[in-house]
Amino acid sequence: MKLTAVFEPAKEGGYTCFVEEIPAAISQGETLDEAKANLREVLQLVLECQRELAEKNLSPAAVREVFEVA
Repeated sequence: MKLTAVFEPAKEGGYTCFVEEIPAAISQGETLDEAKANLREVLQLVLECQRELAEKNLSPAAVREVFEVA
C-alpha cells in the first residue's frame, strides 16, 4: 500500500506536511528531509494510538489478524 504525503512550503520557512489518506497525520520540518522524517514518526504514532483505542473497545469474541493490502 502506498500513501500520499503532501509537503507545502511554510510562509515562515520550512514545510508543513500531511498524509492525505490519514487526516490525523500532520507534521512539519525545517527541511524537506526533516519534514519527511517527522511525518513518518507521526504516522506511526497515529496508527499505534488508533490500534490502542480500537483494542479497548473489542469484544472478547473479536478476531484480530494482520491484514496486508497489496
